[in-house]
Formats: sequence, structure tokens, C-alpha cells
Amino acid sequence: MIIVMRPTASEDDIRLVLDRLAEDGFDWEVVRGAERTVIGVIGTGFPQDYQEHMEAMPHVESATRITKPYKLASRDFRPVDTVIDVNGIKIGGGDFVVMAGPCSVEGLDHVVGVARSVADHGGHLLRGGAFKPRTSPYSFQGLGEEGLEYLAEARRQSGLPVITEVMEPGDVDVVERYTDVFQIGTRNMQNYPLLRRVGEASKPVMLKRGMSATIEEWLMAAEYILAGGNKNVMLCERGIRTFEPMLRNTLDLTVIPMLRRLTHLPIIADPSHGTGKWYLVKPMALAAAAAGADGVIVEVHPDPDHAWSDGPQALTPANFSDMMRGLEGVVTATGRRMHPIPAVA
Repeated sequence: MIIVMRPTASEDDIRLVLDRLAEDGFDWEVVRGAERTVIGVIGTGFPQDYQEHMEAMPHVESATRITKPYKLASRDFRPVDTVIDVNGIKIGGGDFVVMAGPCSVEGLDHVVGVARSVADHGGHLLRGGAFKPRTSPYSFQGLGEEGLEYLAEARRQSGLPVITEVMEPGDVDVVERYTDVFQIGTRNMQNYPLLRRVGEASKPVMLKRGMSATIEEWLMAAEYILAGGNKNVMLCERGIRTFEPMLRNTLDLTVIPMLRRLTHLPIIADPSHGTGKWYLVKPMALAAAAAGADGVIVEVHPDPDHAWSDGPQALTPANFSDMMRGLEGVVTATGRRMHPIPAVA
């Protein structure tokens, strides 16, 4: 339920409503706008006449039930955009961010070198896989905690916050010690025990769309994390499975303006997994920026031909630099700006 207070409502008037909600056993989230305060009521089992009772309270302008199955993720619940702060990097709310790095961490020198290159060319977060979910059980599965240690050192030397994938609920504690943002991959979008567990964690979560997931299924997966108490959730469109075999996936850019209408959560696009071909990454990254994405996540490798995983979709540092120059023009043309480059501590 959404309760909108009148512009004349004082803090005491708002507290009166909150006290009533607490008395009735409901939680809430208060969003203070420039003109009105909105109270999002969290819970189920509202009495049939509860809406009318709320509207009868002093200084309440309206009370509306949320009909969508996803409540906390809905823009009805939170009209203003969520902005996630990752070590000073703001994701959502106007600035455009770029996350970049290797698909898999291959060694300390490797990931530190990529991190420095990403930072030098204007990237904001370092991505890298320490735990790798692979289609084949015989493919490289990642370096595990050793890889996480390498990512932490790369963060220290480059100043870039780290985003890396977590695959199992039992791995959340160890990954949280090293990462700044959890990534939930496409194969785990509906791993509900994992979603509940990261919902209890303190670090932000980037939730990738399942390769065959509908928009509503995706938002319902985000709802699991939000319902667990973690409000710092961003969504990542990484391509869906279609009939077309020439591309790794079909990058669904129409979902970006659709999500902007449906949810307040930040939206990231992944043109690397979305296409599977390095020469398509830049044009699709520019298209994602033009469509209104809050950022992109791309793969960068100094020698893609010898990458341990996903080499065909990885940008070289030179190609990454070229993409960054193109993005700056598109982002500026859409009335936004590239987030300032973080300073190395």
C-alpha cells in the first residue's frame, strides 16, 4: 500500500501514521520528496477497509493498494530512483558508470594489470570472476578464494571497487569479505536460497536477468532480495535466449525504458554476454546508454585470444578506451554525465 501525505503534513502528522502502522503490525519505508512524503507500507493481509481508514487520518492525501506482485521493487512503492553508493561511486540517479574487467581472474599480475588499465581509461568498477558457473563441468571454474584475494589487491592498487559473482548461499560470507558488490548470474536468478541470503547481506547486489526470464519473473527475483532487507539492488540485462544462433544471446534493450517505468532500481546493461562478439560490444553499449541505462558492464582482457574464458567477447584495452570515448558523447547527449573517475587512495 502507498500512503501519500498532504504537502502541509508535519513530521508529527507523519509519525501519527507510522505509529498506526506499527500498531497494526506493518513495516514501512518513508520517501520524502520535494513536495510530498510517501509512505510505502510493507506487509500482507490488509483488512478490506484498511485503505479507507488510512485516508481518514489527518493530513493523508491518498492511500492506494499496489496490485503488482512485486511490491518493494515497484515504482508505485518508491516513486524516486534508488541511488546505490559503492565507495563513493553513485549508481542510479543520473550519472553513468562503467564496470569492466576479465571474465575470469587468471592470476595476480593479470587482474592488477587489467584493473589499472580500466582505471586509466575511465572505468569505475572492476569486474572479475573468482567463482565461474560454466555450462560444461570440464570448463575452467575459477580460482575461488585465491581469485578473491587477487581482486582485493587489484582494488588496492587501482582504487576501483570490485564486483564479483557469488554462486551459493554458503559462499556469501567469504565473498562479502572481498567484494564491494555481489553479482548474481543468470543461472542463479531464481536460486531463491541464494537470493534470500544476499538479502541479509550488507553489500549491494547486481541481479542479472535469467536467459529465459520474463520481466515480471526478474522483478520478483529482485523482490526476494529486497524483502530480506537489502535495499541496494540493481538489475542487469545480459541478453535472453532466442531462436537466433548467430549471436550468443539477444540483448533486449527495450527492457531498459520498460524497467524505468516499472521500477526505481538502477539498470545496467551487459553487451558482452548480450552479444558474445567483441566488435558488437561498443555499438550495443552506446545503444544501452541512449536507451537510458545507468551503466554497462563489459569484459576487458589484454590478450582475448588466450583468455581462460569468454575471449571472443572481451575488449582489448585499446578497444575499451575507444568505447569509453563513444560513451561519453552519448551520455552527454542524453543530458547525463559519466561519473567522475575515482581517485586512487
